[in-house]
Amino acid sequence: MAEKVCPFWVGYLLVTPLRRLYQNPDKILGPYIKAGMMVLDVGCAMGFFALPLAKMVGPEGKVLCVDVQVKMLRALHKRALKTGVADRIVTRLGNRTSLGLNDFDQRIGFALAFAVVHEVPDVFTFLGEISKAMKFGSRCLVAEPKGRVSAEEFEATLSIAKEQGLRVVDRPRVARSRAALLEKRQQPVTERPEST
Repeated sequence: MAEKVCPFWVGYLLVTPLRRLYQNPDKILGPYIKAGMMVLDVGCAMGFFALPLAKMVGPEGKVLCVDVQVKMLRALHKRALKTGVADRIVTRLGNRTSLGLNDFDQRIGFALAFAVVHEVPDVFTFLGEISKAMKFGSRCLVAEPKGRVSAEEFEATLSIAKEQGLRVVDRPRVARSRAALLEKRQQPVTERPEST
């Protein structure tokens, strides 16, 4: 589903331990995650957020990791094995038109789309697929890099999210990012509304 795909080598920069100094997964995601949850990490790359999420959900939980690059998913798997959480990670290879989540309808307790929305060609469909996979009342954290996404572009993304049944319930502070916590309040729509 990606249009502007992050180069594979950048994946190594994204998982550097130094990143935890300003974007600590435990602090960013800890308040939303409970043991036993099914969590979705879209655009997971090599697992900067996925591996801590796997620890947070515990042995009874799962983290569904979606990426459009096989190399990223392979690197994630190797890192999950080293960390001892590979049994909690489920990987899914997405593509230009789909995240491939049809078998996860209303099963996701929390979703994460971190620095990925600006890379997809069809935000409406992308957010619709995430919404469809989420349980009613579950939440999704969307965060975009301030250096690449303007405030206006981010607000446009949130408007599309609202069309797809996801309402803003909070604006958490995430370093170097524009972020919003969304809650699923209704079913997503399958087709774009007609413009008047």
